[in-house]
Order: sequence, then C-alpha cells, then structure tokens
Amino acid sequence: MAVPYWRLSSFYLCYFAALGAFIPYWSLYLKENGFNPAEIGQLSALLVGTKIIAPNLWGWIADHSRKNLRIIRWTSFFAALLFAGFLAVHDYMEFAWLTIAFSFFWNAPLPLYEAITLAHLQEDSHGYSRIRLWGSVGFILTVAAVGKLLDSQPIVLLPVLITELLALTWLTALVTPKSRIISHDHSPARIVSIIKKPEVIAFLFVYVLIQFAHAPYYVFYSIYLKQHLYSTTTTGLLWSLGVIAEIVLFLFMKALLKRYSLRGILLTSLIFAILRWVLIGGYVDNIYLLLFAQLLHAATFGGTHIAAIHFVHRYFDQHHQAKGQALYHSLSFGLGGMLGSLFSGYYWEPLGSHIIYSAAALSCGVAIVIAYIWVGREDSCYT
Repeated sequence: MAVPYWRLSSFYLCYFAALGAFIPYWSLYLKENGFNPAEIGQLSALLVGTKIIAPNLWGWIADHSRKNLRIIRWTSFFAALLFAGFLAVHDYMEFAWLTIAFSFFWNAPLPLYEAITLAHLQEDSHGYSRIRLWGSVGFILTVAAVGKLLDSQPIVLLPVLITELLALTWLTALVTPKSRIISHDHSPARIVSIIKKPEVIAFLFVYVLIQFAHAPYYVFYSIYLKQHLYSTTTTGLLWSLGVIAEIVLFLFMKALLKRYSLRGILLTSLIFAILRWVLIGGYVDNIYLLLFAQLLHAATFGGTHIAAIHFVHRYFDQHHQAKGQALYHSLSFGLGGMLGSLFSGYYWEPLGSHIIYSAAALSCGVAIVIAYIWVGREDSCYT
C-alpha cells in the first residue's frame, strides 16, 4: 500500500506551524501581560509538565483501543477550542488553569501521530525524516511571518493566529488515513520488561537531560535577544535559521542513517549541543557566532530527535509503539522540559543568562557520558 506522503506531511506542517507561532513569541506575550521571569518559567513548566502524564495516558488508550486517529482528531479539536480561551483570560491563575487544560489535549496528538507515520512507512522507517521535515517548514514559515507581523502589530494578535493554526491542524487530522495493522503470532513483551532494560532507562534519561538543556532556549531565547536590542524580525530570522538547518539535515538523514549508527549520530549531536549553548550564553552580542549557533540546531534538535524516534521504534515492539513514543515525549519534552523551565525561570535573574546556558551545556555533557556507556552499544548503521 502506497504511503500517503502529502496527507501525513500536512499534519506535521500545520502542527509545527502552530508551534512556530507559539514557542518563540509566547514568552513575549506573557511578559507583555505583566508576568515576571519566575511566573513565565512556571507557566512554561505547566505547559510541558502535562506531557509527563498526558501522552502516556493517551498512548495507553490508543494501544488498547486501536483508535489512534480518533484520539488525535478529538484532542486536536479540543486543543484549538481551549486555546481560544486565552483571548478572554487575564490573571495568573486563569492563565495557569487554561494552560494545563489546553496542554493536556495538545500534548496528545504528536506522539500518536509519530506511531501512525511509522506504521504507514513499515520497513521504510528511515524515510520518516522526509515526512517530518515539513513540520520544520511550517515552523519556519510562521516564525518568520509572525516575527515580521509583530514588529508592526500589537502582540495581542498572537492568540488569534495560534488558534487558527491549531484549527488547521485538526482539519489535517481529519484527512489522515488509517494505517495498516500487521498481526503478529508471538505474544508481545510486557511494557514494563522493555522499560526496565538498562539501555532503555539510559536512553530515556539522556533525553530528559537534552530537553532540560533546551528549556532556557525555548522559554527565554526571544526575551534574551530583546534584552540585547535585537528586533522581533531578527529574532524570528534567527529562530528560522535553526530550523532551516534542521530541514537540510532531514533531507540527508536517510543517507546518514545508512552510513552511520544511531549511537554515532546521537553522540555527535550532543557534542554540537555543548558548543551551541556555550556560544549562545557567552557571545550573544556577536551576531556571527549567534548565526553559527543557530545552524547547530540541526544537530541539537534534528539529530537527537531523529535518533530518538528510531531508538523508540527499535526498543518497543509493534504492540507498544504508541506507548513507547508517548513515554519518550513525556519524559524528555515533559519532565526534562518542565525541570529546565522551572530552573531557568527561577534563576534567570539571580544567576544570569550566562550561567543558565552553561548549565545547559553541562547537562548535555552528562548526557554524552551516559549515552556513551549505555545507549546503542550494539548498534551498527541503521538499515
């Protein structure tokens, strides 16, 4: 059966287009609404913290009900509906409760969709990056467009734009076809027995550390640049450059996976991550080094994420793919992102940005040691 390339790609395009309008500018929107760095960090932690529970709950329901698409469609719908509520809220508690409610549904579709995409690809799973790159395209388009728009328009427009993009994500989920389910004669391994393997525990811990390191970038990078007198347009272009580099990597990832091991890709990406956080934290006034640091996003996000998707596909059997993808998202983007958001939010002003990004580099250094000892030692090139 032919892979529905464009219908799968369109979901990633719209989902990450919404993310591109959200991640770079939401902290600026919160700051405009009078919230301080600690409160911004807390709200960001609530946003990603629900990933600890929500993806695992939805993944368990999906694997047991075999209704992945129905769950994706309903959660996408409620995410758009709830986000529209930000047009009417004002104080901190209202933002906090609405953030929890919205993110509970918003954090559901992506890991389930990853499982559906890999199910459509079957043995051609290394073609995943060619589909996922359209998410990066969507991210770039909205980052650049919204940055340009907000230089001349009030930031109050931001929730309207994001709500519209979330609605488009729901519409693309409606046209996604079901994947073919392959039956297996053998009894599936118990999910607990998979998670208890030392290499799986180490893999998950490595990705908690990776996302802990990314949190100061996601939460405070735009504020950081504004403090150093960069315009919103320049900020958007810097965000876009990182994702353009990510797209280039995705285009070549199929060939790289045939030539290099997942372990090698992960370790190399982590080395580049250390360099990136050092450059951002220490050389913010040097635009050329900032541009170079953004090119390293290809490795720090693109390389690590592609490796993770394939590691999950390898570690978790067909019966546990949705739960496996959900566990990866919940612990890395959820737990790691929440801890990183809280840490950077509380200590951004007392310690300063240089120390925060140095801590991010240190986190990736610890991740390298763990990955080198435990993750993918049996691995060869991914064929």
